[in-house]
Parts: sequence; C-alpha cells; structure tokens
Amino acid sequence: MSNAGTLDIRIRDKDYQVACSDEERATLEAAVLLLNQRMDEIADKTRSNGERLAVMTALNLAYDVLALQAGKPPAQRPIGDVDAPSIKRRIATIEAKLDATLAAQKQDDLFQS
Repeated sequence: MSNAGTLDIRIRDKDYQVACSDEERATLEAAVLLLNQRMDEIADKTRSNGERLAVMTALNLAYDVLALQAGKPPAQRPIGDVDAPSIKRRIATIEAKLDATLAAQKQDDLFQS
C-alpha cells in the first residue's frame, strides 16, 4: 500500500518503496513495467540474475537512451522488425498517462462549481 509521496513497487519479486509525487506516479509505474520486462528479457537471454542482471539491464537501458538521443535506433531493435514487447511497453505507458490525466480531471471536476 502506498503512502502520500511514496509508491510501493515490485521488481523481480522484490518489494521496494520509492519517493514519488502524484505527477510522477504514472511514469514511474510505466518505468517499473519496462524495467521488469527488460530484466526478464535479459535474464532469458543471458541466464544472469542478481546484481549482474541489474547491471546488464541498466547498461542496456542507458545504451538505448544514448542511442535515441543521438538519433539512432537502439542496438537490439533491428530496423523493420516488429518489436512486440516494445510496442506493449509504449501502450502501457500511454495507458498509464491517460489514466493519470483522467483521474486528475475527475478530481478537478469535483472542486469546480
């Protein structure tokens, strides 16, 4: 259960409580989903676990960010291939943002005359 200003998350069967504002909640939830998916993918490919898995996942995500910032596609995403996990992650991120926006709008409507 989350308290004000925090969010309870689960990453690979371990629970964590992280600081999180209401504005950041949807994005952080999407980040947790992305992280779990990427860790599962890398664990399946490399048979890594624990700290090594966390470091390899962080390295892969950092590489993807830098490649995107440089205008290049991430290395493990060949051009022209359909990447279903990536599409699912993007959809989940969009859904989380929509849910957060709709919830905020409903709350705003309660306080307007």
